[in-house]
Amino acid sequence: MRKLFILSLLLAFFSFTVDKGINNSAHTCASSWGFYGHKRINRMAVFTLPPELFSFYKSNIEFITEHAVDPDKRRYAAEGEAPRHYIDIDHYVNEDEDPFTVVPEKWDEAVRKYSQDTLEAYGIVPWHIEVMTNRLTKAFRNKDLDNILRLSADIGHYIGDAHVPLHTTENYNGQLTGQLGIHGFWESRIPELIAEDWDYFVGQASYIEAPLNRAWEIIKQSHYALDSVLAFEKELTTAFDTDKKYSFENRGAVIMKVYSIEFTKAYNAKLNGMVERRMQQSIQSVGSFWYSAWIKAGKPDLEDLLSKPISKKLDEEFSRVNAAHNARKIKGRIHNE
Repeated sequence: MRKLFILSLLLAFFSFTVDKGINNSAHTCASSWGFYGHKRINRMAVFTLPPELFSFYKSNIEFITEHAVDPDKRRYAAEGEAPRHYIDIDHYVNEDEDPFTVVPEKWDEAVRKYSQDTLEAYGIVPWHIEVMTNRLTKAFRNKDLDNILRLSADIGHYIGDAHVPLHTTENYNGQLTGQLGIHGFWESRIPELIAEDWDYFVGQASYIEAPLNRAWEIIKQSHYALDSVLAFEKELTTAFDTDKKYSFENRGAVIMKVYSIEFTKAYNAKLNGMVERRMQQSIQSVGSFWYSAWIKAGKPDLEDLLSKPISKKLDEEFSRVNAAHNARKIKGRIHNE
Protein backbone atom coordinates (compact mmCIF):
# COMPACT_ATOMS: atom_id res chain seq x y z
CA MET A 1 0.00 0.00 0.00
CA ARG A 2 2.82 2.37 0.91
CA LYS A 3 4.58 1.64 -2.42
CA LEU A 4 1.40 2.44 -4.36
CA PHE A 5 0.99 5.68 -2.44
CA ILE A 6 4.55 6.80 -3.21
CA LEU A 7 4.14 5.80 -6.87
CA SER A 8 0.98 7.91 -7.02
CA LEU A 9 2.91 10.91 -5.69
CA LEU A 10 5.67 10.52 -8.23
CA LEU A 11 3.36 10.05 -11.19
CA ALA A 12 1.33 13.11 -10.28
CA PHE A 13 4.46 15.18 -9.80
CA PHE A 14 6.04 14.26 -13.12
CA SER A 15 2.79 14.66 -15.03
CA PHE A 16 2.70 18.22 -13.68
CA THR A 17 6.28 19.05 -14.58
CA VAL A 18 5.80 18.20 -18.24
CA ASP A 19 2.58 20.16 -18.55
CA LYS A 20 3.88 23.10 -20.56
CA GLY A 21 0.54 24.83 -20.41
CA ILE A 22 1.02 25.58 -16.72
CA ASN A 23 4.17 27.63 -17.27
CA ASN A 24 2.41 30.47 -19.06
CA SER A 25 5.03 33.21 -19.34
CA ALA A 26 2.57 36.03 -19.96
CA HIS A 27 0.85 35.26 -16.68
CA THR A 28 4.13 34.60 -14.91
CA CYS A 29 5.15 38.20 -15.38
CA ALA A 30 1.91 39.63 -14.04
CA SER A 31 0.79 37.50 -11.08
CA SER A 32 1.93 36.86 -7.52
CA TRP A 33 4.19 33.75 -7.46
CA GLY A 34 3.28 33.57 -11.14
CA PHE A 35 0.47 31.31 -12.26
CA TYR A 36 3.13 28.60 -12.45
CA GLY A 37 4.08 28.99 -8.78
CA HIS A 38 0.57 29.12 -7.35
CA LYS A 39 -0.48 26.04 -9.25
CA ARG A 40 2.64 24.19 -8.13
CA ILE A 41 2.04 25.13 -4.48
CA ASN A 42 -1.58 23.95 -4.44
CA ARG A 43 -0.82 20.77 -6.35
CA MET A 44 2.05 19.66 -4.15
CA ALA A 45 0.16 20.58 -0.95
CA VAL A 46 -2.16 17.67 -1.72
CA PHE A 47 0.73 15.28 -1.07
CA THR A 48 1.24 16.57 2.47
CA LEU A 49 -2.16 15.23 3.55
CA PRO A 50 -2.86 12.07 5.59
CA PRO A 51 -4.50 9.13 3.75
CA GLU A 52 -8.01 9.81 5.04
CA LEU A 53 -7.95 13.28 3.45
CA PHE A 54 -5.52 12.59 0.62
CA SER A 55 -7.99 10.47 -1.41
CA PHE A 56 -10.49 13.34 -1.64
CA TYR A 57 -7.91 15.96 -2.63
CA LYS A 58 -6.11 13.60 -5.00
CA SER A 59 -9.35 12.94 -6.88
CA ASN A 60 -9.79 16.72 -7.22
CA ILE A 61 -6.15 17.63 -7.78
CA GLU A 62 -6.71 19.10 -11.24
CA PHE A 63 -9.39 21.43 -9.85
CA ILE A 64 -7.18 22.44 -6.91
CA THR A 65 -4.30 23.09 -9.30
CA GLU A 66 -6.17 24.96 -12.01
CA HIS A 67 -8.15 27.17 -9.63
CA ALA A 68 -5.13 28.15 -7.53
CA VAL A 69 -4.98 31.33 -9.63
CA ASP A 70 -8.64 32.35 -9.31
CA PRO A 71 -7.96 35.03 -6.65
CA ASP A 72 -5.58 36.77 -9.07
CA LYS A 73 -8.20 36.52 -11.81
CA ARG A 74 -10.85 37.98 -9.48
CA ARG A 75 -8.74 41.12 -9.12
CA TYR A 76 -10.10 41.91 -12.59
CA ALA A 77 -13.69 41.21 -11.52
CA ALA A 78 -14.23 42.20 -7.89
CA GLU A 79 -13.69 45.40 -5.93
CA GLY A 80 -11.95 44.67 -2.65
CA GLU A 81 -10.09 41.58 -3.86
CA ALA A 82 -6.63 43.12 -4.13
CA PRO A 83 -6.02 43.84 -0.38
CA ARG A 84 -6.56 40.15 0.41
CA HIS A 85 -3.19 39.34 -1.16
CA TYR A 86 -0.81 41.46 0.95
CA ILE A 87 -0.25 43.63 4.01
CA ASP A 88 1.97 46.73 3.96
CA ILE A 89 2.98 46.14 7.56
CA ASP A 90 5.70 48.79 7.44
CA HIS A 91 3.12 51.51 6.72
CA TYR A 92 2.14 51.55 10.39
CA VAL A 93 5.53 52.24 11.98
CA ASN A 94 8.41 54.67 12.13
CA GLU A 95 11.86 53.51 11.07
CA ASP A 96 13.03 52.04 14.40
CA GLU A 97 9.75 50.40 15.43
CA ASP A 98 8.88 46.71 15.15
CA PRO A 99 5.55 46.53 13.27
CA PHE A 100 4.69 43.25 14.96
CA THR A 101 4.59 44.92 18.35
CA VAL A 102 2.66 47.91 17.02
CA VAL A 103 -0.04 46.36 14.81
CA PRO A 104 -2.63 44.30 16.72
CA GLU A 105 -3.00 40.75 15.45
CA LYS A 106 -6.74 40.55 16.13
CA TRP A 107 -8.98 42.18 13.55
CA ASP A 108 -11.30 44.00 15.98
CA GLU A 109 -8.38 45.52 17.85
CA ALA A 110 -6.70 46.60 14.62
CA VAL A 111 -9.94 48.20 13.40
CA ARG A 112 -10.27 50.15 16.64
CA LYS A 113 -6.70 51.39 16.33
CA TYR A 114 -6.56 52.22 12.60
CA SER A 115 -10.12 51.92 11.12
CA GLN A 116 -11.32 49.32 8.65
CA ASP A 117 -10.79 51.63 5.67
CA THR A 118 -7.11 52.05 6.56
CA LEU A 119 -6.56 48.33 7.03
CA GLU A 120 -8.19 47.57 3.69
CA ALA A 121 -6.12 50.26 2.01
CA TYR A 122 -2.86 48.62 3.13
CA GLY A 123 -3.78 44.96 2.95
CA ILE A 124 -5.54 42.34 5.06
CA VAL A 125 -4.00 39.00 4.10
CA PRO A 126 -3.44 37.51 7.61
CA TRP A 127 -6.98 38.29 8.67
CA HIS A 128 -8.39 37.03 5.38
CA ILE A 129 -6.57 33.72 5.81
CA GLU A 130 -8.37 33.30 9.15
CA VAL A 131 -11.72 34.14 7.55
CA MET A 132 -11.11 31.66 4.75
CA THR A 133 -10.10 28.93 7.22
CA ASN A 134 -13.35 29.39 9.15
CA ARG A 135 -15.33 29.22 5.91
CA LEU A 136 -13.53 26.06 4.86
CA THR A 137 -14.23 24.48 8.24
CA LYS A 138 -17.93 25.21 7.77
CA ALA A 139 -17.85 23.79 4.23
CA PHE A 140 -16.27 20.56 5.53
CA ARG A 141 -18.84 20.34 8.32
CA ASN A 142 -21.69 20.71 5.79
CA LYS A 143 -19.96 18.42 3.26
CA ASP A 144 -20.47 21.21 0.72
CA LEU A 145 -18.42 20.07 -2.28
CA ASP A 146 -18.50 23.37 -4.18
CA ASN A 147 -17.23 25.38 -1.25
CA ILE A 148 -14.70 22.80 -0.06
CA LEU A 149 -13.04 22.88 -3.47
CA ARG A 150 -13.38 26.61 -4.14
CA LEU A 151 -12.20 27.63 -0.68
CA SER A 152 -9.34 25.12 -0.65
CA ALA A 153 -8.02 26.49 -3.93
CA ASP A 154 -8.45 30.10 -2.80
CA ILE A 155 -6.87 29.75 0.62
CA GLY A 156 -3.87 28.09 -0.99
CA HIS A 157 -3.39 31.22 -3.06
CA TYR A 158 -3.56 33.65 -0.13
CA ILE A 159 -1.22 31.53 2.00
CA GLY A 160 1.24 31.42 -0.90
CA ASP A 161 1.09 35.21 -1.18
CA ALA A 162 1.75 35.62 2.53
CA HIS A 163 5.06 33.77 2.11
CA VAL A 164 6.38 36.43 -0.29
CA PRO A 165 8.50 39.14 1.42
CA LEU A 166 7.41 41.80 -1.09
CA HIS A 167 3.79 41.22 -0.08
CA THR A 168 4.57 42.75 3.32
CA THR A 169 5.78 46.22 2.36
CA GLU A 170 4.76 49.50 0.77
CA ASN A 171 7.87 49.11 -1.37
CA TYR A 172 6.21 46.08 -2.97
CA ASN A 173 7.87 46.47 -6.35
CA GLY A 174 11.06 48.30 -5.41
CA GLN A 175 9.46 51.53 -6.62
CA LEU A 176 10.70 53.40 -3.52
CA THR A 177 14.31 52.25 -3.80
CA GLY A 178 14.97 52.40 -7.54
CA GLN A 179 14.46 48.66 -7.98
CA LEU A 180 11.31 48.67 -10.07
CA GLY A 181 10.44 45.17 -11.24
CA ILE A 182 11.92 43.26 -8.30
CA HIS A 183 8.54 41.82 -7.32
CA GLY A 184 8.09 39.77 -10.45
CA PHE A 185 11.82 39.04 -10.48
CA TRP A 186 11.81 37.41 -7.03
CA GLU A 187 8.60 35.42 -7.21
CA SER A 188 8.14 34.71 -10.92
CA ARG A 189 11.38 34.94 -12.89
CA ILE A 190 13.41 32.82 -10.47
CA PRO A 191 10.85 29.97 -10.33
CA GLU A 192 10.35 30.20 -14.09
CA LEU A 193 14.03 29.47 -14.71
CA ILE A 194 15.01 27.29 -11.76
CA ALA A 195 11.97 25.72 -10.07
CA GLU A 196 12.02 22.47 -12.01
CA ASP A 197 15.11 21.48 -10.00
CA TRP A 198 13.58 22.18 -6.60
CA ASP A 199 12.41 19.64 -4.03
CA TYR A 200 8.66 19.74 -3.44
CA PHE A 201 8.18 16.79 -1.10
CA VAL A 202 8.12 18.75 2.15
CA GLY A 203 6.73 16.33 4.71
CA GLN A 204 3.33 15.94 6.27
CA ALA A 205 0.73 18.56 7.08
CA SER A 206 0.37 19.38 10.76
CA TYR A 207 -2.54 20.58 12.87
CA ILE A 208 -2.80 24.35 13.38
CA GLU A 209 -4.56 25.22 16.62
CA ALA A 210 -4.73 28.99 15.99
CA PRO A 211 -4.91 29.86 12.25
CA LEU A 212 -4.61 33.62 12.82
CA ASN A 213 -1.45 33.19 14.88
CA ARG A 214 0.07 30.99 12.17
CA ALA A 215 -0.86 33.51 9.48
CA TRP A 216 0.98 36.23 11.42
CA GLU A 217 4.00 33.96 11.90
CA ILE A 218 4.16 33.56 8.12
CA ILE A 219 3.97 37.34 7.62
CA LYS A 220 6.75 37.90 10.16
CA GLN A 221 9.04 35.41 8.45
CA SER A 222 8.36 37.03 5.09
CA HIS A 223 8.89 40.57 6.34
CA TYR A 224 12.12 39.75 8.18
CA ALA A 225 13.52 38.44 4.86
CA LEU A 226 12.69 41.69 3.05
CA ASP A 227 16.00 43.47 3.75
CA SER A 228 17.94 40.67 2.06
CA VAL A 229 15.57 40.62 -0.93
CA LEU A 230 16.25 44.30 -1.61
CA ALA A 231 19.89 44.58 -0.51
CA PHE A 232 21.16 41.62 -2.49
CA GLU A 233 19.55 42.84 -5.70
CA LYS A 234 21.24 46.25 -5.24
CA GLU A 235 24.61 44.65 -4.59
CA LEU A 236 24.39 42.50 -7.70
CA THR A 237 23.25 45.42 -9.83
CA THR A 238 26.49 47.25 -9.09
CA ALA A 239 28.43 44.20 -10.31
CA PHE A 240 26.52 43.76 -13.60
CA ASP A 241 26.50 46.00 -16.64
CA THR A 242 22.97 46.86 -17.76
CA ASP A 243 23.31 44.76 -20.90
CA LYS A 244 24.26 41.79 -18.70
CA LYS A 245 21.52 42.34 -16.11
CA TYR A 246 18.75 42.25 -18.71
CA SER A 247 18.07 40.33 -21.89
CA PHE A 248 15.25 40.01 -24.42
CA GLU A 249 13.06 36.95 -24.91
CA ASN A 250 10.22 36.02 -27.23
CA ARG A 251 6.92 35.69 -25.35
CA GLY A 252 4.46 34.56 -27.97
CA ALA A 253 4.32 37.32 -30.55
CA VAL A 254 6.02 39.84 -28.23
CA ILE A 255 9.69 40.45 -27.49
CA MET A 256 10.05 41.33 -23.80
CA LYS A 257 12.84 42.76 -21.68
CA VAL A 258 13.55 40.35 -18.82
CA TYR A 259 16.18 39.76 -16.16
CA SER A 260 18.96 37.75 -17.78
CA ILE A 261 19.50 34.11 -16.92
CA GLU A 262 22.96 34.95 -15.56
CA PHE A 263 21.68 37.72 -13.27
CA THR A 264 18.74 35.59 -12.11
CA LYS A 265 20.93 32.66 -11.16
CA ALA A 266 23.39 34.95 -9.40
CA TYR A 267 20.57 36.55 -7.39
CA ASN A 268 19.11 33.18 -6.46
CA ALA A 269 22.54 32.01 -5.28
CA LYS A 270 23.02 35.17 -3.22
CA LEU A 271 19.62 34.58 -1.60
CA ASN A 272 20.92 31.11 -0.68
CA GLY A 273 17.75 29.33 -1.85
CA MET A 274 15.28 31.69 -0.14
CA VAL A 275 12.70 31.48 -2.93
CA GLU A 276 12.75 27.68 -2.92
CA ARG A 277 12.40 27.61 0.88
CA ARG A 278 9.48 30.02 0.85
CA MET A 279 7.74 27.93 -1.80
CA GLN A 280 8.38 24.74 0.19
CA GLN A 281 7.02 26.41 3.32
CA SER A 282 3.99 27.57 1.34
CA ILE A 283 3.26 24.00 0.30
CA GLN A 284 3.49 22.67 3.85
CA SER A 285 1.40 25.54 5.21
CA VAL A 286 -1.37 25.13 2.63
CA GLY A 287 -1.71 21.42 3.41
CA SER A 288 -1.72 22.18 7.13
CA PHE A 289 -4.51 24.77 6.84
CA TRP A 290 -6.64 22.35 4.80
CA TYR A 291 -5.98 19.55 7.27
CA SER A 292 -6.73 21.75 10.28
CA ALA A 293 -10.04 22.97 8.87
CA TRP A 294 -11.07 19.35 8.29
CA ILE A 295 -10.16 18.37 11.86
CA LYS A 296 -11.99 21.39 13.31
CA ALA A 297 -15.05 20.30 11.29
CA GLY A 298 -15.03 16.91 13.05
CA LYS A 299 -13.12 14.89 10.43
CA PRO A 300 -16.12 14.28 8.14
CA ASP A 301 -16.00 11.28 5.81
CA LEU A 302 -15.75 12.69 2.29
CA GLU A 303 -15.95 9.42 0.37
CA ASP A 304 -19.48 10.08 -0.85
CA LEU A 305 -18.25 13.30 -2.50
CA LEU A 306 -15.59 11.60 -4.62
CA SER A 307 -17.81 11.04 -7.65
CA LYS A 308 -19.94 14.16 -7.24
CA PRO A 309 -19.45 16.96 -9.82
CA ILE A 310 -19.36 20.66 -9.00
CA SER A 311 -22.60 22.55 -9.50
CA LYS A 312 -23.60 24.41 -12.63
CA LYS A 313 -23.75 27.59 -10.52
CA LEU A 314 -20.08 27.30 -9.55
CA ASP A 315 -19.07 26.56 -13.13
CA GLU A 316 -20.88 29.70 -14.27
CA GLU A 317 -19.09 31.72 -11.58
CA PHE A 318 -15.74 30.56 -12.96
CA SER A 319 -16.82 31.56 -16.46
CA ARG A 320 -17.61 35.10 -15.27
CA VAL A 321 -14.25 35.41 -13.51
CA ASN A 322 -12.40 34.19 -16.59
CA ALA A 323 -14.25 36.66 -18.81
CA ALA A 324 -13.36 39.55 -16.50
CA HIS A 325 -9.75 38.43 -16.36
CA ASN A 326 -9.55 38.23 -20.13
CA ALA A 327 -10.84 41.81 -20.35
CA ARG A 328 -7.66 42.82 -18.40
CA LYS A 329 -9.19 45.71 -16.43
CA ILE A 330 -7.68 45.14 -13.01
CA LYS A 331 -9.36 46.52 -9.86
CA GLY A 332 -6.88 47.58 -7.18
CA ARG A 333 -3.11 47.77 -7.30
CA ILE A 334 -0.86 45.36 -9.13
CA HIS A 335 2.56 44.46 -7.82
CA ASN A 336 4.49 44.90 -11.04
CA GLU A 337 3.15 48.30 -11.96
